[in-house]
Amino acid sequence: MAKYLFLIYGDEQIWEAGTEQDRKDVEAGHAAFAAAAGGAILSGHELLPTTTATTLRGSASGGPTPTDGPFLETKEALGGFYVVEAPDLDAAIALARQLPEVAAAHSGVEIRPINEHG
Repeated sequence: MAKYLFLIYGDEQIWEAGTEQDRKDVEAGHAAFAAAAGGAILSGHELLPTTTATTLRGSASGGPTPTDGPFLETKEALGGFYVVEAPDLDAAIALARQLPEVAAAHSGVEIRPINEHG
């Protein structure tokens, strides 16, 4: 079986402006995804907001320089991830379609194969 990384992106401002019920609905969606995916999920976590991120960047002096915030400034931020096993990309896509973020207009899910040979 191949392994895939599901990167869940969304607009942090919309997420933070959401109601308690909005959060409960997303949590219920993830619970339903976990129940449907079962043992295919190897790992997964929600990430804290980008305001808590630290990025290391190369500098002219050769050493990495830590900076506050994410590496790239974009409207959509990485908010969580899953590592899943699936027989092929089509099966991984079928699993990812069950995530609540796929149906939201302000978010999306990137599916990336994991290179286990390098």
